[in-house]
Amino acid sequence: MASETSNRTHAERHAAALEVFDGFMAGEVDPERAARAMRRRHGALGSFAVDVVMGDVWCRPQLSRRDRSLIVITTLATIGSTEELLLHTKVGLNHGLTRTEIEELNLHVAAYAGFPMAMQATRVIDEAFRAIDGVERLDEREPSEPKDDDQRRLDGADVRRSLTGGRAAGDPAADLAAMVDALGHVGQIAYDWAFGDLWSRPQLSRRDRSLVVITILAVLSKARELAFHVPGGLEHGLTRTEIEEIMVQLTIYAGLPRAVEGVVAAREAFAKIDRRG
Repeated sequence: MASETSNRTHAERHAAALEVFDGFMAGEVDPERAARAMRRRHGALGSFAVDVVMGDVWCRPQLSRRDRSLIVITTLATIGSTEELLLHTKVGLNHGLTRTEIEELNLHVAAYAGFPMAMQATRVIDEAFRAIDGVERLDEREPSEPKDDDQRRLDGADVRRSLTGGRAAGDPAADLAAMVDALGHVGQIAYDWAFGDLWSRPQLSRRDRSLVVITILAVLSKARELAFHVPGGLEHGLTRTEIEEIMVQLTIYAGLPRAVEGVVAAREAFAKIDRRG
């Protein structure tokens, strides 16, 4: 992939940052005044939060602001950053995410980062929704669709075929048997729940689910799993540029070491695809 550089003045970067901040807050706060407050309160950290986080990263055109919010909310839920998650839940809505999509991404946090992180995140997300609505309790949610194991495995096989570009076994029993042979009961839970229950839900596109799962795996530095899910993301409609841009967003929200490991793992997956032809 070609190298990419820019050569902007600080004034240009700052102006871009203010435009991003205005979108964050849906025009409800004067961005320049807020930037000054950040600098007064946090010093250099506040300056960088405006000019780097917003002026260097959020303003990049390689992903939509909606997609960047999907990545950031996922990251914050995965690492348990509750105060930031409260803010970014509202920002995500301002960027075009729906409440259903935000709740749906948290199901993948449960599967790929663990139920404790997802349960903590859902309490924060609920708090954000309640504050917006000015209510003490939200309406009752819809439960998951009840499925027998046969249906879960049919749906799981469909997901696995889409993730692998048709290379997974077409017969659900044979595909499940291969995962169980490799991973024991862990493989069965992954097949039935992650693929058969979660990935097959219609509330979020498979492209967006891949965006979310690749984000979680990069945050957790899981290179082996990225080797499977990066090609899967391409099969689901993500581009190589978009996958690398996930790692750019993570430089800010998960730290440079995780972003470096993520982009290395992604490029290794791309190279393997190219060698395969």
